[in-house]
Amino acid sequence: MKRYFHSELEDLRKHLILMGERSIDSVRLAMQALLSDDVSMAGQVIALDDDIDRLEVLIDSECVRYITLRQPMAHDVRLMTVAMKANHELERAGDEATSIAKRARRLAEFGKVDEFFNIPRMGDLALEQLRDAMDSFITEDADKAMLVPRRDKEVDDLNRENYVKFTDKISMHPEIS
Repeated sequence: MKRYFHSELEDLRKHLILMGERSIDSVRLAMQALLSDDVSMAGQVIALDDDIDRLEVLIDSECVRYITLRQPMAHDVRLMTVAMKANHELERAGDEATSIAKRARRLAEFGKVDEFFNIPRMGDLALEQLRDAMDSFITEDADKAMLVPRRDKEVDDLNRENYVKFTDKISMHPEIS
């Protein structure tokens, strides 16, 4: 019987890793769509969001099922807790990628955008953080996991810079808002 429980936990890990891969792909494609004016790539991101949403529901139900039907040991409870929290955050990353893709489609109507300021760097940093978070989960490297949120400050600083630059640009060209 223990073997069956082990396979349930392994399925959960595999689904979470798959969701992480899909979220990373979604963010990567959304950034490419935005920077290259590729409307079809933006459509791929929007389609990927449905897969990510289905995985979120599956992972949540797997966690709830395991917790309610099995009497999980401490290690298993930690895995369930991580899975449920990461599940939510990965789904959110997919939603943000979808928002970027939708904005990319809208911007494509105006033609090639000349300047993205710090957005490409922010996208690279976000992808690095997602990859590092997933790597730390796969390898169970707590030290690496602790480093991921510490890099948020750089993204936040770039975001503030972008806000000022885009606000200035929009005030000079209100037709692009």
